[in-house]
Amino acid sequence: MSAVFGGGQELPELSEQDGIGIPDALQRLWTPHRMSYIRGENKPSESDREVCPFCRVPDLADSDGLVIARGELVYAVLNLYPYNPGHLMVLPYRHIPDYTDLTPEETVELAEFTQRAMRVVRRAAAPHGFNIGMNQGTVAGAGIAAHLHQHVVPRWGGDANFMPVVAHTKVLPQLLGETRDLLAGAWAEQD
Repeated sequence: MSAVFGGGQELPELSEQDGIGIPDALQRLWTPHRMSYIRGENKPSESDREVCPFCRVPDLADSDGLVIARGELVYAVLNLYPYNPGHLMVLPYRHIPDYTDLTPEETVELAEFTQRAMRVVRRAAAPHGFNIGMNQGTVAGAGIAAHLHQHVVPRWGGDANFMPVVAHTKVLPQLLGETRDLLAGAWAEQD
């Protein structure tokens, strides 16, 4: 058996005689970009604002930073490691770790941006539901615990197929830049 990969190139069949082993007939989806996430690269400590990716994103062009929309106190950005297409986050510009650190004004704008994000994703992608939430602290699952962020994850019936469970792999059908353009356009239409 040979396998065909991107570009139509065919790989030769491997056998024990090749010293490599017998192929297991499993497809592999290589996601080397996730190694930086797994290794914890660029994850800031609570006092290390200079290396915080969430503090750097507002200084980038929207398309480079995957920013969907900017408010006065908070902004919406695509998750670089999405659970589903359209997975975005709403976060304050201020580098704070805890929900209780938000000012009343930040709390209101964060809530309003979350509601708007849901409307925009519904209009652009028609999800069947959402997971909305914050992981407070590393022990609670926050990937970047030093900078508060709220996840808005669109969900569709059957979106959690066997791939994450069996292969520990998430298949995403759209590139982040395309998703950003789609959602930023839908956000602008609501203005």
